Amino acid sequence: MLIYWTMFWVPLLAVISAKPMVRSQGRVMFVLVCFVFAIVMGLRHEVGGDWFSYLAYFQYIETLNLGWAAELKDPGYTLLNWIISWLGGDIHVVNLVCATIIMVGVMRFCRTSPNPWLALLVAVPYLLIVVGMGYTRQAVAIGFIMFGLVSLGNGRTLSFVICVLLGALFHSSSVLIIPIAGLASSRRRIWSALWVASSFLVAYVVLFREESDALWQNYVEAEMYSYGAIERVLMNVVAAVLLLVFHRRLLEESQNRRLWIIFSWLSLACLPVVFLASTAVDRMALYLLPLQLVVFSRLPNLTRDSTARTAIVLGIVVYYAAVQFVWLNFAREQHSWVPYHFVSFD
Repeated sequence: MLIYWTMFWVPLLAVISAKPMVRSQGRVMFVLVCFVFAIVMGLRHEVGGDWFSYLAYFQYIETLNLGWAAELKDPGYTLLNWIISWLGGDIHVVNLVCATIIMVGVMRFCRTSPNPWLALLVAVPYLLIVVGMGYTRQAVAIGFIMFGLVSLGNGRTLSFVICVLLGALFHSSSVLIIPIAGLASSRRRIWSALWVASSFLVAYVVLFREESDALWQNYVEAEMYSYGAIERVLMNVVAAVLLLVFHRRLLEESQNRRLWIIFSWLSLACLPVVFLASTAVDRMALYLLPLQLVVFSRLPNLTRDSTARTAIVLGIVVYYAAVQFVWLNFAREQHSWVPYHFVSFD
């Protein structure tokens, strides 16, 4: 478990550091830490709930030519596997590329926060350790989405849609968040809504329509149950309630405020539905995880009193340390993560 707690302690030490670095030094250190995290996540061996499924998929891709591989679902992930196999690489190289994409998205997203190290700390227990090391394809999609959310917060709707479409090449379900761009747009709203809706319909038909039927049957009609789904959805709900209460003090820009209010209402909407289709909601709620980074990294800014700020930061640290402790010790699937193994180069 030491490697997981080291991932948590590194941003924690930066948060509590009494000697702040100059801006350039802080940026270099942040990039370096994210690079190391990508290596830890990418070069894991037999770690993660879907490790052997992804290994079997890679071994299957090795037997195909490019034409046959191109017919499989999630073409981005399939093509990545095929290229690395053709170059003589293995599943560890695939995971390293995926982890790099995830961390680039997380790094870009966290750097827009007034407290980037605190945002990174919030990301560690669930987004990086559980999702990043367990749901590789969906984690890559989230990495692209987080990059796109930065653009959307700055009013660049097209850039967001492009990022989501890139993510959909790795996990097609991510196309379902494209409509957020139309809802969050503050410029030429009718025109934006029309072309975003058109983009969504095309992406849905091309990338997700066939898979949606299978997902509905497996996740909803089969009543598949995800242990811990309610607790994970509640984590988003807590962030959503805090943002809806303090949104004017947490977010200054109207575009950003509108975007995260939408995320908050979607998070609240997940709560009653999770009792009906826990697995489906659990997987879709992953795309709402950036809300936690936004809210908790900005929460200390609610007050200028240093003692109160310290108390808020301490509360956030304890909260996410508890999340990580419970996962690593009591989660139903924790045996797939513990102990951590690094790839052998023998």
